[in-house]
Amino acid sequence: MSIPSVLLPVFVQVGLTFALLLWMVFARRGALVSRETKIRDIALGEPNWPVRATQIGNCYRNQFELPVLFYVLIALALPLRHADLIIVILSWVFVLTRLVHAGVFVSSNDLGRRSTAWLVGVLVLLVMWVYFALKILLLI
Repeated sequence: MSIPSVLLPVFVQVGLTFALLLWMVFARRGALVSRETKIRDIALGEPNWPVRATQIGNCYRNQFELPVLFYVLIALALPLRHADLIIVILSWVFVLTRLVHAGVFVSSNDLGRRSTAWLVGVLVLLVMWVYFALKILLLI
């Protein structure tokens, strides 16, 4: 597979992370400007942000949990020349589950739908890792 086709889903995931970061910054800044939150209430990292800013912040923080395993897999598969069509297709499915997860997280925050998107992402990533490991260990 070409390098751009392997990396495009990674770029989309990184884009999601940066979009959530910027949204979180603006939500927190808005809370400070409107005096809904005071600096002394959050200066030492206390969780005293308003609900909406916390919701967006938690979604942003979540992008550094499961997606890290995705980044590592691609970082290994690409130079080892094991990033094939199956890896690319599964990468897109994983990133789509992350987009759905984030969309639910920052909108309705319906735990059932959010958990389902998360679980599908976990299973897809697990399949990707098993497939990659088998390709490496069985030299296929």
